[in-house]
Amino acid sequence: MPWPEGPVTATMSEAFDCAKCSESLYGRKYIQTDNGPYCVPCYDNTFANTCAECQQLIGHDSRELFYEDRHFHEGCFRCCRCQRSLADEPFTCQDSELLCNDCYCSAFSSQCSACGETVMPGSRKLEYGGQTWHEHCFLCSGCEQPLGSRSFVPDKGAHYCVPCYENKFAPRCARCSKTLTQGGVTYRDQPWHRECLVCTGCQTPLAGQQFTSRDDDPYCVACFGELFAPKCSSCKRPITGLGGGKYVSFEDRHWHHSCFACARCSTSLVGQGFVPDGDQVLCQGCSQAGP
Repeated sequence: MPWPEGPVTATMSEAFDCAKCSESLYGRKYIQTDNGPYCVPCYDNTFANTCAECQQLIGHDSRELFYEDRHFHEGCFRCCRCQRSLADEPFTCQDSELLCNDCYCSAFSSQCSACGETVMPGSRKLEYGGQTWHEHCFLCSGCEQPLGSRSFVPDKGAHYCVPCYENKFAPRCARCSKTLTQGGVTYRDQPWHRECLVCTGCQTPLAGQQFTSRDDDPYCVACFGELFAPKCSSCKRPITGLGGGKYVSFEDRHWHHSCFACARCSTSLVGQGFVPDGDQVLCQGCSQAGP
């Protein structure tokens, strides 16, 4: 709309009429435009904008506010909820409705799950599990330091940084006492790092291997046999009994099942009667046959 310099009162000297209604402007207030003078009513009807709120013309003598192709009287430019004037206040437009910051935050902003205060639009925040926190309110439940962008572990409504979670909840290796963060094996109902479960004799890793123990110390089959297992009286190799291996004992002597045979005819004596002959054992037939 043409910006007027303000109404002027005409004085009689020559014909001087309104460019719209042609009525004389002598003795009346008028507004001069590039298209000629207008009486005040014609000027408002021709050039004034309509208020988007009240749908009335915004007269030349009213303060007009403009926002996104919409025009408002100063008194009509207000929050649609609390009716506070927004003429000199920060505001937000939500679905074509004007809202003061307080009403916008109350209606559309989240509340911090820690402090209960509003998380203001544009402020730094963290969201997890349908909850929202101010960045400075999202703290580790252990050390109470801000988690920020660090990795964390949720546990029953609490949130822990990785070091605090490991110190508080992670199992500890039975050998080195350090936490197990992943993997690991169980031996005697206790957790072990895979690299910590080794043979007491040769230090060979035992995870995934067959092994046994003595006095709670783990041993691979080879070391256990060499150090502790009885020796077969026939082949002199260790008798471990592992892997389903069976053996026969008589007095203070031991034999693998496959080695327990007559010293003369080599007939297996497993489940059969036999006769000891010095360091040897004989089947009943060979014993009766004499030397």
